[in-house]
Order: sequence, then structure tokens, then C-alpha cells
Amino acid sequence: MSENPRLSITTTSFLRQVWALIKPYWVSEERWVACGLLAALITLNLGIVFITVLINKWNNDFFTALQNKDSNAFSHQMLVWLVLAAVYLVAAVYQLNLNMWLQIRWRRWLTNVYFGEWLDKRVYYRLELTNHGTDNPDQRLQEDLKLFTTNTLSLALGFLRAVVSLFSFVFILWTLSGPLAFSLGGMQLSVPGYMVWAALCYAIGGTWIAHKIGRPLIRLNFEQQKYEADLRYALTRLRENAEGIALYRGELDERDTLLTRFTSVWKNWWSLIQYQKRLIGFTAFYEQLASVFPFVVAAPRYFAGNLQLGGLMQTASAFGRVQDALSWFIGAYAQLAEWRATVDRLTGFHHAITIAGNEAKTGAAITVQANGNAEVTACDLTLALPDGRVLVDSINTSFKQGEQVLVTGPSGCGKSTLFRALAGIWPFGTGSVQAPENGTVMFLPQKPYLPLGTLREVVAYPKGNDSLSDAQIAETLQLCRLEQFAHRLDERDNWALRLSPGEQQRLAIARALLNKPQWLFLDEATAALDEETERYIYRLLRQQLPNTTLVSIAHRPGVVTHHQRRITFTTNGKSTHLESAPLCEEQKFKSFPTS
Repeated sequence: MSENPRLSITTTSFLRQVWALIKPYWVSEERWVACGLLAALITLNLGIVFITVLINKWNNDFFTALQNKDSNAFSHQMLVWLVLAAVYLVAAVYQLNLNMWLQIRWRRWLTNVYFGEWLDKRVYYRLELTNHGTDNPDQRLQEDLKLFTTNTLSLALGFLRAVVSLFSFVFILWTLSGPLAFSLGGMQLSVPGYMVWAALCYAIGGTWIAHKIGRPLIRLNFEQQKYEADLRYALTRLRENAEGIALYRGELDERDTLLTRFTSVWKNWWSLIQYQKRLIGFTAFYEQLASVFPFVVAAPRYFAGNLQLGGLMQTASAFGRVQDALSWFIGAYAQLAEWRATVDRLTGFHHAITIAGNEAKTGAAITVQANGNAEVTACDLTLALPDGRVLVDSINTSFKQGEQVLVTGPSGCGKSTLFRALAGIWPFGTGSVQAPENGTVMFLPQKPYLPLGTLREVVAYPKGNDSLSDAQIAETLQLCRLEQFAHRLDERDNWALRLSPGEQQRLAIARALLNKPQWLFLDEATAALDEETERYIYRLLRQQLPNTTLVSIAHRPGVVTHHQRRITFTTNGKSTHLESAPLCEEQKFKSFPTS
């Protein structure tokens, strides 16, 4: 599979957007397998239609045998039916199997594309910081991609079968129905193939009514997917923050929040029920009427002796096939409405990804450059908020290899934002960050990220565990006073909920010791530890990583003794200054309050 497949959805035309979503897979590196599966599906569909044509002819022979009380012909027709039914069954099973196979391959390819574009250039992070008119990316990446591939194949193959059935049976019906002769104003008129015209008028009338009844379903399906995703997100948030909610005793507030979101689900669902009830009611009436309509239309020729019972049954069967083909839109309307809503959500999400990606490429931004020096440098760095307000202006400082630097200042003045800029993830601002081309830099936030997986995978993140032995990991955990977990490396759990904040921070320190970065930035990364353990951790870092540059954001006075230089954010109420120098002098920079 290609590592970086891309989509290009730049048009506002719905049909062109659909084509932009569909086409890339069928010209991708998987095109031969995909086209082979599609060809097999089309062949099976055509085969099924051919079998229905044979069954239609069988109706004539079977009911004629009944009318003539011919037991030998009856037995022969039963054997024919068994063969046709067996072939039909095999074709239907393999068609379903190949359809599901193609669905998952297509979904896998599209998922890879969307994951790549969402994660590329940290677009996912920018989307969380800004509002580009998109919501619930998890739902769009999981549920919408599944619905799109499933419904697209289902609708396309269903439409193909309807078209083939129409052309296959319309000639049969034309021949069987014969002309309809009648008198109008003294004139003798004859309508050839009158049952074909009856089926056409019946289907056109039904399609027009179904569209009028079901049109609001497109909007309601779009909103239903959004409300369901909002509720699922709220439930996930509650589960991930269970301890904090329990400590605050916030169950009633959470219940109100969940019920409010469910109310949106319920109200929209109720609207869906109302419109679907009307559509289903009309569709059921339409289908029931269609079961007797051909007999009513063909009855005059039967009673006139122009048709045998077998011919009548074959005519009714052919009429039903033609009417079904012409009425495909009616039966598929609810699925079409869901599919349209899915396409709108996927194209809207892709549009948001594209905007965020273009902003990352062309907008005013903080550039990250490689230098030939053994230091990380901020040059004329201005930090801004997503709304454009300046937070810190004109930062010029550097972090030399092997030194220890403390960053202090009041909360909310921009310390963590400076770290994000140095990490190359903060997209708002100007200036540049320079770092050694081959230098390894690691940032530890106050709340460590613990991925899902075994404890071994969590500790080794993001380096992976292939190059680390169990003995290395166990020894590092013991150094970080986490020896009780050294024998649980294969245990799989939600470690973000299982470990205390202090244990999580010590686990993050263990990651740093295993990765051995040349520059290590700590953003309140020991704030959850007691002072004695904090002192131990800083001594451990200096012992295990003697050549690593250590830069810390911290508020505790005791942390000062572990650093050589301090950068201080100070504010006079209107602006904030950032000062940096040896601990006895300090260096300052200017920052603006956000309130």
C-alpha cells in the first residue's frame, strides 16, 4: 500500500465531490485487485439477472403444466426449479462474500488516506485549536468511512442490477402484453406493449411521491450522525475522567450533560421516525399495490382467452421485474439519504483538513530549521493565540548542550506555549526555532500521554519496544521507583486510569531515560511528585543523562537548585517580559496578558 495516498476534493458540485472520493481508489496501486473484485461482482449480478429471466420463463411452463394437469411436465419443472434455485443461491452467497471483501479493502485504503492527511503536519492538532466547521473527527474517520464504502457499493450494484433487469424484462413484457385496443371519440386506437407503459407511469408517479415525502431525510440523517457522535464523545470523556468526576461528586452534572446530548439524539430521531413512517407507509402501499396491479392490467386479455394461466403469471412476473427496476429509486431512497449525508460529512471533513494543511504551509507560522550548532535556538520568536492576539513577543534565546535551564513565571503567561513552539507544534506566531539536524529532542508535558497497550509499549513510547530488552525496561522502572510494575510488562490495561498522576509522571521520566534525548524539556513534569521524590528525579536525570540539556518549567522554589540558568516571565499588568540569564541575573522577554 502506498504510504502517502492523497485525495483532491476542490469542487463544490456534489457529483464531482462524489467522484473525487471514489476515483482515487480505482486508480491506486490496488486497482487491479479492486477492478477484479468489481468485475466478479458485476458478473455475478448479471448472472443473477439471467437466472431471474429463466425463472420468469419457468413461471409460464410451470403454471401451464398446472393448468393442463400434466404431472410429468410438473415434475420436470420442479427439477428445473431446483437447479435454478441452487445456482441462484451460490451466486447470491459469493456475491455477498466478494462485496464484503471489496468493501473492507476500499475502506482500508480510504482510512489510510484520511489518517495520513489528518495526522500530516499535525493537522489534527491545528483542528483542535481552531474552528473549521467540522466536528467529531473520530466518527467521520470510523463510522462515515464504513457507511460510505458499504452504501456506495450497495447502491451502485443495486442500480446496475435494476438497469440490466429493466432491459432484460422490458422486451419480454412488451412481447407478452401485446397491444391494447380501445375506442376514443369514435376512433379506434391501439397501444403496443401497453403494460410497459403502465409500469413506466406507475413507477414515475411513485418516484415523484417518494421524493416529496423523503427529501428531509438527507438533512435529518446528517444531523443524527452528528448528535450520535456528540453523545459518544461525551461518554468517552466521562470514562476517561472518571476519577476527577467522582472526586468532585459531579455525577448529577454529568447526567444532565449526557441527557441534554441524548435529548438532541431523541428529538432528531423522532423527526426521522415521522418522515420514515410516511416513506415506509407509502413504499409498503406501493409494493402491495404492485403485487396485484399487473393482474388487473393483464386480466382483460386473460378473460378474452388471449393468455393462458402460464402466460398470465409470466406477464405478471415480468411486469413486477420491470416495475421493480423502474422503482429502484423508491426502495433505495432511505439508503440514498443516509449516503448523501455521509458524503457531505466526509467531504466537509476533508475540506477542513485541506484548509488547516494550507494554513500550515502558507500562513504566518513559526518555522523550524536545522542548524550546525549544538544548541536549540529561538530567533525573533513571537507567540500568538489562535485568534491572532500576541502572547509573547521577540524571544531570542538558546539552550546549549549540557546546560540546565529553569523557566518560571505566572500561570497563563506563555511558558507552555514557548515549549510547544520549541517542539515545532505551535502553529500561531512568527519567527524561527533552530535545532541541530541530528539532535534528539524530547518534551514531557505535565500530564503524560499513555497509549493503549501493554505496559512495555506504554513505557517505550514513542520509540517502540523492539530495541529495548525487558531487563532494560525493568531496571529503568526500578530507578524511577516503579519497581512494583517491573513484572507487569505484558499486562494490557488503560494505564492512564490505572496509574496515579505521580506514577504517570515517573513513568514519563523512565521514557526519557530509555530514549536518552540530547535535549529534554519538562513542562511541570514533576509537579505531582512530593519534594523529596522530585529532588531524587532531578538527581537521577543528571546521573543518567549527564550530557543532556535539561529545560524545566516549574513553580516550586526547590527546583532552582537543579539548574544553572533561569528564564523568567514577568508582567506589569499590560505586558509580560521574559528575562534570561544566570540564576543571579535572569533573562527576560515581553509577553502580553490574555485577559
